Amino acid sequence: MDDWAEIRHLFSTGKHSKREIGRIVGVSRGTVDRALKSDRAPKYQRASGVSSFDDFAPRVRELLVKTPTMPAATLAERVGWSGSASLFRAKVAVIRPEYAPPDPADRLVHEPGFQVQCDLWFPHEPLPVGEGQSDTPPVLVMTSAFSGFIQARMLPSRTTPDLLGGMWTLLQDAQAVPSRLLWDNESGIGRRRPTEPVAAFAGSLGLEIKLLPPRDPESKGMVERMNRFFRQASCRAGTSGHQRTSTASWKTGCPKRITGIHGPATAARTS
Repeated sequence: MDDWAEIRHLFSTGKHSKREIGRIVGVSRGTVDRALKSDRAPKYQRASGVSSFDDFAPRVRELLVKTPTMPAATLAERVGWSGSASLFRAKVAVIRPEYAPPDPADRLVHEPGFQVQCDLWFPHEPLPVGEGQSDTPPVLVMTSAFSGFIQARMLPSRTTPDLLGGMWTLLQDAQAVPSRLLWDNESGIGRRRPTEPVAAFAGSLGLEIKLLPPRDPESKGMVERMNRFFRQASCRAGTSGHQRTSTASWKTGCPKRITGIHGPATAARTS
């Protein structure tokens, strides 16, 4: 599933030949051809393997939380590992990046059309949802990292089908597909790796869905700032004595370059 999505994403960029894609992904040229010919994710069941490292992984993770740079040999000694040293090093190398602190001097450079930051925002106060009921449904917010173009859509829930439907609707409204959608570890999208439906969605559109490591909010700071704007605007509306009687009136109070809660984009700022 992951190989299928990555092959289609790499090919859609137009920067790699099929032979290069096979070398990058680690598959044969024939596998690349089959992945590009198929418009559906492959269906297969792989038996789950059990590793001797699995019993030690929770303790290793506890140590990495406190000391992300602790050498593998020291970790092995602390957890009482007596197996293969090379296996232990390989397993630690896979999980260590999850606990590496973000570089405070890191500078992000965003290219046009490359990345859109995604997040969920929840209204400060319950909103009427019909039939005399009120709720605080999630609002999917997508912000272009290059232009700052903002889209938002209220969703019924934060489950995978509703998240995929929301992303698809906003991409249709924008009439463009970026190379990457950036998410944190939202359960409906995936933890550490995208869920199978999300990977199929990404592969079908030829884009990459990147999941951020824990404790790295700076990497999607633009959409986080927009969520803060929504929260502050909602608080001001509540304290000023004005009650929002519908989601349409809530939309009216937002900037004009934000996609409507129920309708298409109300502005065309794309650069």
